[in-house]
Amino acid sequence: MVMNYDFFNQIYWGNSIRQYCLLAGVILLGLVFKRLVSRLVSLLLFTVFRRFASDAHNDTFVSLLLKPIESFITFCTIYLAINQISHPLDVIIWHRVKPRLHITIGDAIDKVFLFLIILSVFWIILRIVDFIAYVLKMRATITQNKTDDQLIPFLKELTKTLVCFMGFFVLLGFVFEINVLTLITGLGIGGIAIALAAKESLENLLGSFTIFLDKPFTVGDVVKVDGIEGTIQKVGFRSTWLISPDKTTIVIPNRAMIDGVLENVTMREFRRVNFFIGLTYETGSLAVKAILKEINDCLSADSNIRDGYATFDHFADSSLQVQVVYLVVSMPYSQFVALKEGVNFKLVEIVEKHGSAFAYPVQRSIADHPVRDEQKKEA
Repeated sequence: MVMNYDFFNQIYWGNSIRQYCLLAGVILLGLVFKRLVSRLVSLLLFTVFRRFASDAHNDTFVSLLLKPIESFITFCTIYLAINQISHPLDVIIWHRVKPRLHITIGDAIDKVFLFLIILSVFWIILRIVDFIAYVLKMRATITQNKTDDQLIPFLKELTKTLVCFMGFFVLLGFVFEINVLTLITGLGIGGIAIALAAKESLENLLGSFTIFLDKPFTVGDVVKVDGIEGTIQKVGFRSTWLISPDKTTIVIPNRAMIDGVLENVTMREFRRVNFFIGLTYETGSLAVKAILKEINDCLSADSNIRDGYATFDHFADSSLQVQVVYLVVSMPYSQFVALKEGVNFKLVEIVEKHGSAFAYPVQRSIADHPVRDEQKKEA
């Protein structure tokens, strides 16, 4: 037994064998049990949110927190293991006489692991924010009001941004030993320069608040902004995300959403259809009147069409221009397209029924002019 005791007291590179064994044992225990401990800690934290998240399964909470808690346990384990040895942690890497200051390898390692541990703690906080937002989003899908569907992602981004700012100042204070209050006071002097540099970001942030206050649209609405059309997917901290009809994601700054001409297609009760058809000049006046009457009767007979009419508008170079205007009640876009197609086919049938045709640009030479033909006959 004495030999074993002497064996563990042998010194190699400034540390005893006992210290190296403790180093290896702590790291081994940490790596082996970190997954189990992380899951247990996650389940323990879930009991705090059980009443709030009664409709959410604990697997979701555990899956969100498992990696950050594992990182926290890993950093703490390695830090605890490294502190079981003394050399080379006691080696001075920086020395200054005035003021008298010594920095050792151990001091540097303390700062590095303090930095990593604080990061992992705020990572856990961010994941908890994600879980709270997940539960609120589940509840929002049940309600009929779409405002909460739009508000929750925005509040989630806002909260995570504030947490990141808080983590940044905590790191400055504890790791870099900077007086945070003095730093914040100093920022007041350079606040104008920062505000000017972040002018567009601030405008987009204010634009997001304006969107939530005015509520010109909600998530799921179809809007058109300066000719860009799409379905609102989410309103973020800086921009609004749209899904175009061809399933392309369009990101528009919030400032542009409130400054531009915005048309909420979902809120309108009707879609207006306005176009011209050209009849050939060979069509007689009676045929034109009959075509107009039958088009008007066709538009009036459809229950999905309001205020439809067709009129003989003007004489064009190669055709008699007939204007067709009607309003279609609000319906899914695919049904709207199908209705327009049905009306167009009906117009073709009406025109063909009355012996007319659709005109297209035709050029005649002087020799083909009717008056010149009569002059040739008289000669």
